[in-house]
Amino acid sequence: MFSEKKNNPMNSDLTKEQNKIAQGTVFKGGIESQGSFRIEGKVIGNIKTPGKIVVGKTGYIEGQIECENADFEGEFKGELKVSKLLTLRATAKIEGEVFTDKLSIEPGAVFNATCSMKGAIKSISENVKKEQSA
Repeated sequence: MFSEKKNNPMNSDLTKEQNKIAQGTVFKGGIESQGSFRIEGKVIGNIKTPGKIVVGKTGYIEGQIECENADFEGEFKGELKVSKLLTLRATAKIEGEVFTDKLSIEPGAVFNATCSMKGAIKSISENVKKEQSA
C-alpha cells in the first residue's frame, strides 16, 4: 500500500536540493555536494556538484568549480568546468580557464578566459578524420 520510495530519503534526487551561501558570508575551503548551489557571498576554494551553480550579482568565487550547469551574474577567478551549459549574464566577470559544452554570453559580460568547448573540439577532430579518409 505504501511505497518504500516515498518514505526513503536516499531515493530522492539530491541535485534538485539547493544550498545557499548568503551575501555577507565568506567561505574558505572545498565544498562537495549532490545538491545545487546559489552563491551570493564569497567562496575561496573549490566547489564540486553534479547539479547547477548560480552566482548572484554579489557572488564571488575564487578557485575551481566542477558542475553540470552554471549561471553567473557575479565574479569568478580560477578554473571552471561545466559539463553542459554555462550562462554569463550582463553583470558577470569571468577570469581564468573555462571548459564547457555550451556557452551563452549576454552583452556586457566580461569574459577574460581561455575557453575550450567540448562540442567544437569534437567536431574539429571529426572533420580532420573525414579529410584524412577522403
